[in-house]
Amino acid sequence: MTNKPTLEKSLKLPQVVFMGLAWMTPMIFFTVYGLAFEAAGGMLAAAYIIAFVAIFFTAFSYSRMVKAYPISGSAYTYTKKSIHPKAGFLVGWALLLDYVFSPIIAILTFGIFMHTEFPAVPVFVWIIIMNIVLVVVNVVGIKSAARISSLSVLIQIAFIALFCGLIVKDILAGDTQAASLFSLSPFFGNEGSLSAVITGASLICFCFLGFDAVTTMSEETIDADKTVSKAIFLIVLIAAVMYIAISYLTQVAFPDFTFANPDNAAYSLVQLVGGNLLSSIFIMVLIIATFTQGVSSVTSVSRFLYALGRESILPEKLFTSLHPKYRTPAANIIFVGIISFAAGFFNLDTAVTFVSFGALTAFTFVNLSVIAHYFIKQKQRSFKCTLLYLVFPLIGAGFICWLLTLLNKQTLLYGVIWLVVGFIYLGIRTMWLSAKVKQAAEINQTEKTVLDNLTK
Repeated sequence: MTNKPTLEKSLKLPQVVFMGLAWMTPMIFFTVYGLAFEAAGGMLAAAYIIAFVAIFFTAFSYSRMVKAYPISGSAYTYTKKSIHPKAGFLVGWALLLDYVFSPIIAILTFGIFMHTEFPAVPVFVWIIIMNIVLVVVNVVGIKSAARISSLSVLIQIAFIALFCGLIVKDILAGDTQAASLFSLSPFFGNEGSLSAVITGASLICFCFLGFDAVTTMSEETIDADKTVSKAIFLIVLIAAVMYIAISYLTQVAFPDFTFANPDNAAYSLVQLVGGNLLSSIFIMVLIIATFTQGVSSVTSVSRFLYALGRESILPEKLFTSLHPKYRTPAANIIFVGIISFAAGFFNLDTAVTFVSFGALTAFTFVNLSVIAHYFIKQKQRSFKCTLLYLVFPLIGAGFICWLLTLLNKQTLLYGVIWLVVGFIYLGIRTMWLSAKVKQAAEINQTEKTVLDNLTK
């Protein structure tokens, strides 16, 4: 009798951090730059600080829950075990939107970028090529995905360092509008209002999405309870330092920077800093970043589907099967690849709103799970524990709920419809499983009766 293959524990802290940063994509600062700049009234540095503080509370909640349950189910598992199985299902179903649409966004963005560079090749051709490559890389193993993610993140960080270095050089040489390298104006400027800064912060909170994805890799991480917890904080902290540094330097160097179109504002900024050469490098790095975001996204969603299959929310036989050689959920990866061909039928705005709804719903319940698990069930209610396990998660949940209300009505409507569909599916699935159990019990009873008759 052969043992059934299991997920291989091979990831260490640096690999987990790189996988999370690859999912988050540090270059996202540039893709949302124009919209974020307008929303924050130009006060991007202050907006990123507020966003970091707000996200920190939810990151803390994830770090606590992964210590309690270091398995692949992420927010679904935390909510199910801490609050209620039906609440867990609701969160898991909402997270499907987040995780399934994440690779679709990466694949679609990659196709658009590549079509821009090579107009003769249609977008759908790039979508097919990227999909196949993502499936192959992820089937071969988590280590290969981690290596590719690490390389991509290092390239992105190198570009950001180059970009910031060029700005510092120009400031010191007196080639910009800055009087000095050090200034408080990016944080306390007279032109930006507090309400604009908060509005900007609510938008750019989405630049931090991805730190939670590493919790789906817990069963492939060595000492997951400690490693993933540390990785979550490092991912958020590294991202915050990069975002705030770029915002600060660009505001100091170009306080009067303007643009006509927010969609290509970052390209104009890069060209202002480094000319055509830096602009060309910028596009290349964006393409690389988008590709590895797809690698990390497929890794996360395939492990999440594995967890849902193991819980019998999805068909267990299909979604818990592992490749005998590579010990990866190959069937899930191929399934995600098939779904991701739908990238050609979606626009980015729709896909992003689905991801936002799923992620924010999960974030809310993870914060509540900390309260349910530590404060209520384990009764950890000293002054310090009350602060950590009640006040912190309440602040996190409150801010995330506020962000949910900022989503447009159509997104909220689609999200609610998706949840209703989920509960209908749960009802059908529960009835089917109950009937199966009842049938098995009847067969066992019949066999027992026959056996009893034969022994008499």
